Amino acid sequence: MSPAPTSAANATGTPPAYESTSPALPVMRVPLLNRERELFAYEILFHREGGDAQALLQSALGMITDGALTRLVRGNRTFLNLPAELLPEDADVLLHQPRLGVVLQPHVANDAPLVKRLQQMAQRGCQFMLDVGEEDLDNSLPFEALLQMVQLVRLDASQLSPELLAQRARHLHARGLHVVAGQVNDHATYERCMELPLGAVQGRYLLVPQPMAVPVLTANRLSMLRLMGVLHESNPGPVELGNIIRDDAVLSYKLLSCVNSAYFALPRQLKSVQQAAIFFGVTRMRNWVDTMAMCSMDDRPPELLRAALIRAHMCEELAQGMPHGHAEMAFTVGLFSLLDTLMCAPMEFLLPQLRLAPEISDALTGRGGPFASILQQILAWEANELTSAQIPPQRIQRLATIYLNATQWADQVYASANEKSVQ
Repeated sequence: MSPAPTSAANATGTPPAYESTSPALPVMRVPLLNRERELFAYEILFHREGGDAQALLQSALGMITDGALTRLVRGNRTFLNLPAELLPEDADVLLHQPRLGVVLQPHVANDAPLVKRLQQMAQRGCQFMLDVGEEDLDNSLPFEALLQMVQLVRLDASQLSPELLAQRARHLHARGLHVVAGQVNDHATYERCMELPLGAVQGRYLLVPQPMAVPVLTANRLSMLRLMGVLHESNPGPVELGNIIRDDAVLSYKLLSCVNSAYFALPRQLKSVQQAAIFFGVTRMRNWVDTMAMCSMDDRPPELLRAALIRAHMCEELAQGMPHGHAEMAFTVGLFSLLDTLMCAPMEFLLPQLRLAPEISDALTGRGGPFASILQQILAWEANELTSAQIPPQRIQRLATIYLNATQWADQVYASANEKSVQ
Protein backbone atom coordinates (compact mmCIF):
# COMPACT_ATOMS: atom_id res chain seq x y z
CA MET A 1 0.00 0.00 0.00
CA SER A 2 1.26 3.45 -0.82
CA PRO A 3 2.19 5.60 2.17
CA ALA A 4 -0.57 8.04 3.02
CA PRO A 5 0.17 11.72 3.41
CA THR A 6 0.72 12.87 6.98
CA SER A 7 -1.72 15.08 8.80
CA ALA A 8 0.28 18.07 7.62
CA ALA A 9 -0.90 17.57 4.07
CA ASN A 10 -4.01 16.15 2.42
CA ALA A 11 -4.68 14.92 -1.11
CA THR A 12 -3.07 17.89 -2.76
CA GLY A 13 -0.44 18.68 -0.19
CA THR A 14 -2.58 21.18 1.68
CA PRO A 15 -1.02 22.55 4.87
CA PRO A 16 -2.81 22.66 8.21
CA ALA A 17 -6.18 24.37 8.07
CA TYR A 18 -6.80 28.05 8.64
CA GLU A 19 -6.38 28.68 12.32
CA SER A 20 -8.32 31.25 14.29
CA THR A 21 -9.65 31.54 17.80
CA SER A 22 -13.03 32.62 16.38
CA PRO A 23 -15.10 31.34 13.43
CA ALA A 24 -13.86 32.45 10.03
CA LEU A 25 -15.61 35.58 8.80
CA PRO A 26 -17.43 34.90 5.51
CA VAL A 27 -15.55 37.10 3.05
CA MET A 28 -14.71 37.10 -0.64
CA ARG A 29 -11.72 38.77 -2.27
CA VAL A 30 -12.50 40.18 -5.70
CA PRO A 31 -9.61 41.36 -7.88
CA LEU A 32 -9.34 44.62 -9.77
CA LEU A 33 -6.92 44.24 -12.68
CA ASN A 34 -4.90 46.95 -14.41
CA ARG A 35 -4.53 47.35 -18.15
CA GLU A 36 -1.79 44.70 -18.24
CA ARG A 37 -4.21 42.25 -16.55
CA GLU A 38 -2.10 42.30 -13.40
CA LEU A 39 -3.48 42.79 -9.92
CA PHE A 40 -4.27 46.42 -9.13
CA ALA A 41 -6.09 45.84 -5.84
CA TYR A 42 -8.49 43.51 -4.07
CA GLU A 43 -11.95 44.38 -2.88
CA ILE A 44 -13.12 42.49 0.21
CA LEU A 45 -16.82 41.68 0.21
CA PHE A 46 -18.45 40.63 3.48
CA HIS A 47 -21.38 38.26 3.76
CA ARG A 48 -23.75 40.62 5.57
CA GLU A 49 -27.03 38.78 5.61
CA GLY A 50 -28.77 39.68 8.88
CA GLY A 51 -26.69 39.66 12.02
CA ASP A 52 -25.33 42.44 14.19
CA ALA A 53 -23.59 45.22 12.24
CA GLN A 54 -21.26 45.97 15.13
CA ALA A 55 -20.33 42.29 15.39
CA LEU A 56 -19.45 42.39 11.70
CA LEU A 57 -17.24 45.41 12.27
CA GLN A 58 -15.46 43.80 15.21
CA SER A 59 -14.88 40.64 13.19
CA ALA A 60 -13.51 42.67 10.28
CA LEU A 61 -11.19 44.65 12.54
CA GLY A 62 -10.12 41.38 14.15
CA MET A 63 -9.12 40.05 10.73
CA ILE A 64 -6.90 43.10 10.31
CA THR A 65 -5.24 42.99 13.70
CA ASP A 66 -4.55 39.23 13.74
CA GLY A 67 -3.06 39.26 10.24
CA ALA A 68 -5.74 37.11 8.60
CA LEU A 69 -6.62 39.86 6.14
CA THR A 70 -2.99 40.42 5.20
CA ARG A 71 -2.63 36.71 4.45
CA LEU A 72 -5.83 36.72 2.42
CA VAL A 73 -4.68 39.59 0.18
CA ARG A 74 -0.91 38.87 0.35
CA GLY A 75 -0.22 42.45 1.45
CA ASN A 76 -1.64 43.96 -1.76
CA ARG A 77 -3.69 47.15 -1.87
CA THR A 78 -7.16 46.32 -0.60
CA PHE A 79 -10.52 48.06 -0.21
CA LEU A 80 -13.02 46.89 2.40
CA ASN A 81 -16.62 47.00 1.27
CA LEU A 82 -18.07 47.89 4.66
CA PRO A 83 -20.80 50.45 5.41
CA ALA A 84 -18.96 53.68 6.16
CA GLU A 85 -21.40 54.26 9.02
CA LEU A 86 -19.73 51.34 10.81
CA LEU A 87 -16.26 52.87 10.72
CA PRO A 88 -15.16 53.52 14.30
CA GLU A 89 -14.53 56.98 15.65
CA ASP A 90 -11.02 55.80 16.46
CA ALA A 91 -9.89 54.45 13.08
CA ASP A 92 -6.28 53.80 14.04
CA VAL A 93 -6.49 50.17 12.91
CA LEU A 94 -7.20 51.35 9.38
CA LEU A 95 -4.81 54.27 9.49
CA HIS A 96 -1.92 52.00 10.44
CA GLN A 97 -2.48 49.94 7.30
CA PRO A 98 -1.29 52.13 4.39
CA ARG A 99 -2.42 49.61 1.73
CA LEU A 100 -5.88 49.22 3.23
CA GLY A 101 -8.78 51.43 2.15
CA VAL A 102 -12.57 51.55 2.25
CA VAL A 103 -15.29 51.54 -0.41
CA LEU A 104 -17.70 54.46 -0.01
CA GLN A 105 -21.29 54.55 -1.26
CA PRO A 106 -22.78 57.82 -2.64
CA HIS A 107 -25.39 58.11 0.12
CA VAL A 108 -22.73 58.98 2.70
CA ALA A 109 -22.61 62.43 1.07
CA ASN A 110 -25.90 63.21 2.83
CA ASP A 111 -24.43 62.57 6.30
CA ALA A 112 -22.45 65.72 7.13
CA PRO A 113 -20.88 64.45 10.41
CA LEU A 114 -19.80 61.23 8.67
CA VAL A 115 -18.32 63.15 5.73
CA LYS A 116 -16.34 65.29 8.19
CA ARG A 117 -14.98 62.16 9.88
CA LEU A 118 -14.07 60.63 6.52
CA GLN A 119 -12.28 63.83 5.54
CA GLN A 120 -10.22 63.60 8.70
CA MET A 121 -9.35 59.99 7.88
CA ALA A 122 -8.39 60.99 4.33
CA GLN A 123 -6.13 63.75 5.66
CA ARG A 124 -4.39 61.15 7.82
CA GLY A 125 -3.74 58.93 4.79
CA CYS A 126 -6.70 56.54 4.57
CA GLN A 127 -7.60 55.69 0.97
CA PHE A 128 -11.16 55.58 -0.34
CA MET A 129 -12.83 54.26 -3.47
CA LEU A 130 -16.18 55.90 -4.24
CA ASP A 131 -18.58 53.42 -5.81
CA VAL A 132 -20.84 55.78 -7.78
CA GLY A 133 -22.34 53.05 -9.94
CA GLU A 134 -24.55 54.82 -12.47
CA GLU A 135 -25.27 57.97 -10.45
CA ASP A 136 -24.62 61.38 -11.95
CA LEU A 137 -22.19 63.36 -9.78
CA ASP A 138 -22.42 66.65 -11.66
CA ASN A 139 -23.57 69.83 -9.93
CA SER A 140 -23.76 68.28 -6.48
CA LEU A 141 -21.91 69.91 -3.61
CA PRO A 142 -22.15 66.87 -1.30
CA PHE A 143 -20.71 64.64 -4.01
CA GLU A 144 -18.01 67.20 -4.67
CA ALA A 145 -16.87 66.88 -1.07
CA LEU A 146 -16.50 63.12 -1.57
CA LEU A 147 -14.65 63.50 -4.86
CA GLN A 148 -12.10 65.75 -3.19
CA MET A 149 -11.20 63.12 -0.60
CA VAL A 150 -11.21 59.86 -2.61
CA GLN A 151 -8.46 58.46 -4.79
CA LEU A 152 -10.58 56.11 -6.92
CA VAL A 153 -14.06 56.24 -8.42
CA ARG A 154 -15.85 53.13 -9.65
CA LEU A 155 -18.42 53.29 -12.46
CA ASP A 156 -20.95 50.56 -13.29
CA ALA A 157 -20.19 49.38 -16.82
CA SER A 158 -23.28 47.16 -16.88
CA GLN A 159 -25.71 50.03 -16.25
CA LEU A 160 -24.14 52.96 -18.10
CA SER A 161 -24.35 53.22 -21.86
CA PRO A 162 -20.97 52.97 -23.63
CA GLU A 163 -21.17 56.70 -24.44
CA LEU A 164 -21.98 57.74 -20.87
CA LEU A 165 -19.34 55.42 -19.43
CA ALA A 166 -16.73 56.94 -21.72
CA GLN A 167 -17.83 60.51 -20.93
CA ARG A 168 -17.72 60.03 -17.18
CA ALA A 169 -14.46 58.06 -17.23
CA ARG A 170 -12.73 60.82 -19.18
CA HIS A 171 -14.17 63.55 -16.95
CA LEU A 172 -13.03 61.86 -13.73
CA HIS A 173 -9.64 60.98 -15.19
CA ALA A 174 -9.14 64.62 -16.15
CA ARG A 175 -9.66 65.49 -12.48
CA GLY A 176 -6.72 63.30 -11.54
CA LEU A 177 -8.78 60.41 -10.15
CA HIS A 178 -8.15 56.73 -10.82
CA VAL A 179 -11.25 55.41 -12.59
CA VAL A 180 -12.38 51.80 -12.13
CA ALA A 181 -14.90 50.13 -14.42
CA GLY A 182 -16.96 47.74 -12.31
CA GLN A 183 -19.46 45.06 -13.38
CA VAL A 184 -17.51 44.33 -16.56
CA ASN A 185 -19.15 40.97 -17.13
CA ASP A 186 -18.41 40.15 -20.77
CA HIS A 187 -15.50 40.50 -23.15
CA ALA A 188 -17.22 42.97 -25.47
CA THR A 189 -17.59 45.41 -22.58
CA TYR A 190 -14.00 44.72 -21.53
CA GLU A 191 -12.70 45.58 -25.01
CA ARG A 192 -14.62 48.89 -24.92
CA CYS A 193 -13.17 49.64 -21.50
CA MET A 194 -9.65 49.19 -22.81
CA GLU A 195 -10.20 52.25 -25.00
CA LEU A 196 -10.89 54.43 -21.94
CA PRO A 197 -8.50 56.08 -19.44
CA LEU A 198 -9.12 53.50 -16.71
CA GLY A 199 -6.87 52.54 -13.85
CA ALA A 200 -8.51 49.16 -13.31
CA VAL A 201 -11.30 46.85 -14.45
CA GLN A 202 -13.39 44.52 -12.30
CA GLY A 203 -16.06 41.97 -13.16
CA ARG A 204 -17.02 38.46 -14.19
CA TYR A 205 -15.41 38.84 -17.63
CA LEU A 206 -12.25 37.37 -16.10
CA LEU A 207 -13.96 34.02 -15.46
CA VAL A 208 -15.99 33.57 -18.63
CA PRO A 209 -14.58 32.18 -21.90
CA GLN A 210 -13.95 34.59 -24.72
CA PRO A 211 -16.18 33.79 -27.72
CA MET A 212 -14.16 32.38 -30.61
CA ALA A 213 -15.50 31.26 -33.99
CA VAL A 214 -12.76 28.65 -34.41
CA PRO A 215 -10.66 27.43 -31.44
CA VAL A 216 -6.96 27.79 -32.12
CA LEU A 217 -4.60 26.31 -29.55
CA THR A 218 -0.94 27.22 -29.42
CA ALA A 219 1.65 24.45 -29.62
CA ASN A 220 2.25 24.69 -25.85
CA ARG A 221 -1.45 24.36 -25.05
CA LEU A 222 -1.87 21.44 -27.43
CA SER A 223 1.07 19.73 -25.77
CA MET A 224 -0.40 20.37 -22.33
CA LEU A 225 -3.79 19.06 -23.43
CA ARG A 226 -2.23 15.88 -24.82
CA LEU A 227 -0.31 15.33 -21.59
CA MET A 228 -3.49 15.69 -19.54
CA GLY A 229 -5.32 13.38 -21.92
CA VAL A 230 -2.71 10.64 -21.54
CA LEU A 231 -2.74 10.96 -17.76
CA HIS A 232 -6.53 10.71 -17.50
CA GLU A 233 -7.01 7.99 -20.10
CA SER A 234 -4.22 5.55 -19.34
CA ASN A 235 -4.59 5.44 -15.53
CA PRO A 236 -0.82 5.00 -15.11
CA GLY A 237 0.98 3.53 -12.13
CA PRO A 238 3.80 5.41 -10.35
CA VAL A 239 6.48 4.21 -12.77
CA GLU A 240 4.37 4.93 -15.85
CA LEU A 241 3.42 8.38 -14.52
CA GLY A 242 7.07 9.20 -13.96
CA ASN A 243 7.90 8.06 -17.50
CA ILE A 244 5.08 10.13 -19.02
CA ILE A 245 6.45 13.41 -17.73
CA ARG A 246 10.13 12.40 -17.60
CA ASP A 247 11.00 14.32 -20.74
CA ASP A 248 9.39 17.54 -19.49
CA ALA A 249 12.22 18.76 -17.29
CA VAL A 250 10.50 22.03 -16.41
CA LEU A 251 7.27 20.35 -15.31
CA SER A 252 9.13 17.72 -13.30
CA TYR A 253 11.19 20.40 -11.57
CA LYS A 254 8.12 22.45 -10.71
CA LEU A 255 6.31 19.41 -9.36
CA LEU A 256 9.12 18.41 -7.04
CA SER A 257 9.90 21.98 -5.97
CA CYS A 258 6.29 22.55 -5.03
CA VAL A 259 5.63 19.33 -3.12
CA ASN A 260 8.96 19.63 -1.30
CA SER A 261 8.49 23.25 -0.27
CA ALA A 262 8.54 23.98 3.45
CA TYR A 263 4.98 25.23 3.19
CA PHE A 264 3.63 21.68 2.84
CA ALA A 265 5.80 20.23 5.63
CA LEU A 266 6.30 16.74 4.20
CA PRO A 267 8.19 14.37 6.53
CA ARG A 268 10.91 13.71 3.95
CA GLN A 269 12.12 15.09 0.64
CA LEU A 270 10.73 13.44 -2.47
CA LYS A 271 13.48 13.05 -5.09
CA SER A 272 11.54 11.87 -8.12
CA VAL A 273 8.08 12.04 -9.64
CA GLN A 274 7.81 8.29 -9.11
CA GLN A 275 8.53 8.71 -5.38
CA ALA A 276 5.97 11.49 -5.18
CA ALA A 277 3.38 9.30 -6.93
CA ILE A 278 4.01 6.50 -4.43
CA PHE A 279 3.77 8.93 -1.50
CA PHE A 280 0.65 10.80 -2.60
CA GLY A 281 -0.93 8.11 -4.74
CA VAL A 282 -1.15 8.24 -8.52
CA THR A 283 -4.55 9.95 -8.64
CA ARG A 284 -3.42 12.68 -6.33
CA MET A 285 -0.17 13.12 -8.18
CA ARG A 286 -2.08 13.37 -11.44
CA ASN A 287 -3.93 16.30 -9.89
CA TRP A 288 -0.58 17.86 -9.13
CA VAL A 289 0.56 17.42 -12.74
CA ASP A 290 -2.65 19.08 -13.97
CA THR A 291 -2.12 21.90 -11.47
CA MET A 292 1.50 22.57 -12.40
CA ALA A 293 0.71 22.38 -16.11
CA MET A 294 -2.05 24.98 -15.81
CA CYS A 295 0.10 27.23 -13.64
CA SER A 296 2.66 27.29 -16.45
CA MET A 297 0.25 29.26 -18.67
CA ASP A 298 2.06 32.54 -18.16
CA ASP A 299 0.10 34.32 -20.88
CA ARG A 300 -3.09 34.17 -18.78
CA PRO A 301 -3.92 36.56 -15.90
CA PRO A 302 -2.48 35.23 -12.63
CA GLU A 303 -5.79 35.94 -10.84
CA LEU A 304 -7.58 33.66 -13.31
CA LEU A 305 -5.16 30.84 -12.53
CA ARG A 306 -5.56 31.46 -8.81
CA ALA A 307 -9.33 31.29 -9.23
CA ALA A 308 -9.04 27.84 -10.81
CA LEU A 309 -6.84 26.66 -7.94
CA ILE A 310 -9.26 28.03 -5.35
CA ARG A 311 -12.16 26.23 -6.99
CA ALA A 312 -10.16 23.00 -7.10
CA HIS A 313 -9.33 23.08 -3.42
CA MET A 314 -12.88 24.04 -2.40
CA CYS A 315 -14.38 21.25 -4.51
CA GLU A 316 -12.01 18.72 -2.96
CA GLU A 317 -12.81 19.82 0.59
CA LEU A 318 -16.57 19.82 0.01
CA ALA A 319 -16.35 16.29 -1.40
CA GLN A 320 -14.79 14.92 1.78
CA GLY A 321 -17.10 12.24 3.12
CA MET A 322 -18.13 11.08 -0.34
CA PRO A 323 -17.06 7.59 -1.52
CA HIS A 324 -13.35 6.84 -1.90
CA GLY A 325 -11.76 8.62 -4.83
CA HIS A 326 -14.45 11.27 -5.14
CA ALA A 327 -12.39 14.00 -3.45
CA GLU A 328 -9.68 13.66 -6.09
CA MET A 329 -12.25 13.77 -8.90
CA ALA A 330 -13.88 16.81 -7.30
CA PHE A 331 -10.50 18.54 -7.34
CA THR A 332 -10.30 17.96 -11.10
CA VAL A 333 -13.82 19.35 -11.53
CA GLY A 334 -12.88 22.58 -9.79
CA LEU A 335 -9.53 22.93 -11.55
CA PHE A 336 -10.96 22.26 -15.01
CA SER A 337 -14.08 24.39 -14.48
CA LEU A 338 -12.09 27.32 -15.92
CA LEU A 339 -10.24 25.31 -18.56
CA ASP A 340 -12.27 26.82 -21.40
CA THR A 341 -11.44 30.33 -20.20
CA LEU A 342 -7.78 29.49 -19.71
CA MET A 343 -7.43 27.72 -23.07
CA CYS A 344 -9.64 30.17 -24.99
CA ALA A 345 -11.58 27.20 -26.39
CA PRO A 346 -15.05 25.78 -25.61
CA MET A 347 -15.47 22.79 -23.29
CA GLU A 348 -17.08 20.84 -26.15
CA PHE A 349 -13.77 21.09 -28.00
CA LEU A 350 -11.50 20.35 -25.02
CA LEU A 351 -13.21 17.52 -23.15
CA PRO A 352 -13.12 14.88 -25.93
CA GLN A 353 -9.34 15.24 -25.97
CA LEU A 354 -9.04 14.80 -22.21
CA ARG A 355 -11.18 11.66 -21.86
CA LEU A 356 -12.14 12.41 -18.28
CA ALA A 357 -14.26 10.23 -16.03
CA PRO A 358 -17.98 10.68 -16.86
CA GLU A 359 -18.66 12.12 -13.41
CA ILE A 360 -16.15 14.91 -14.08
CA SER A 361 -17.32 15.64 -17.63
CA ASP A 362 -20.97 15.74 -16.55
CA ALA A 363 -20.24 18.37 -13.89
CA LEU A 364 -18.21 20.50 -16.34
CA THR A 365 -20.92 20.43 -19.01
CA GLY A 366 -23.88 21.01 -16.71
CA ARG A 367 -25.33 17.54 -17.13
CA GLY A 368 -25.43 16.83 -13.40
CA GLY A 369 -23.69 14.00 -11.58
CA PRO A 370 -22.31 13.81 -8.04
CA PHE A 371 -20.16 16.95 -8.31
CA ALA A 372 -22.57 19.32 -10.04
CA SER A 373 -24.16 20.66 -6.86
CA ILE A 374 -20.74 21.20 -5.25
CA LEU A 375 -19.50 23.21 -8.23
CA GLN A 376 -22.70 25.27 -8.38
CA GLN A 377 -22.43 26.07 -4.69
CA ILE A 378 -18.86 27.28 -5.16
CA LEU A 379 -19.90 29.46 -8.11
CA ALA A 380 -22.66 30.98 -5.97
CA TRP A 381 -20.15 31.61 -3.18
CA GLU A 382 -17.77 33.17 -5.69
CA ALA A 383 -20.51 35.55 -6.83
CA ASN A 384 -21.41 36.35 -3.19
CA GLU A 385 -24.95 35.12 -3.83
CA LEU A 386 -25.42 32.45 -1.16
CA THR A 387 -28.05 33.14 1.49
CA SER A 388 -29.40 31.25 4.50
CA ALA A 389 -32.58 30.69 2.49
CA GLN A 390 -30.52 28.47 0.20
CA ILE A 391 -28.22 26.70 2.64
CA PRO A 392 -28.00 26.52 6.45
CA PRO A 393 -25.85 29.14 8.24
CA GLN A 394 -23.55 26.34 9.39
CA ARG A 395 -22.83 25.52 5.76
CA ILE A 396 -22.00 29.17 5.04
CA GLN A 397 -19.61 29.13 7.99
CA ARG A 398 -17.96 25.97 6.70
CA LEU A 399 -17.61 27.49 3.24
CA ALA A 400 -15.99 30.57 4.81
CA THR A 401 -13.29 28.45 6.45
CA ILE A 402 -12.78 26.32 3.33
CA TYR A 403 -12.49 29.46 1.19
CA LEU A 404 -9.83 31.02 3.41
CA ASN A 405 -7.84 27.78 3.35
CA ALA A 406 -8.27 27.56 -0.43
CA THR A 407 -6.94 31.06 -1.06
CA GLN A 408 -3.92 30.40 1.15
CA TRP A 409 -3.22 27.12 -0.64
CA ALA A 410 -3.77 28.57 -4.13
CA ASP A 411 -1.52 31.56 -3.52
CA GLN A 412 1.33 29.38 -2.31
CA VAL A 413 0.95 26.78 -5.06
CA TYR A 414 0.87 29.47 -7.74
CA ALA A 415 3.95 31.11 -6.24
CA SER A 416 5.79 27.79 -6.00
CA ALA A 417 4.91 26.89 -9.58
CA ASN A 418 6.28 30.19 -10.76
CA GLU A 419 9.34 30.06 -8.52
CA LYS A 420 8.71 33.30 -6.73
CA SER A 421 7.48 34.33 -3.33
CA VAL A 422 3.83 35.24 -2.82
CA GLN A 423 3.34 38.94 -3.48
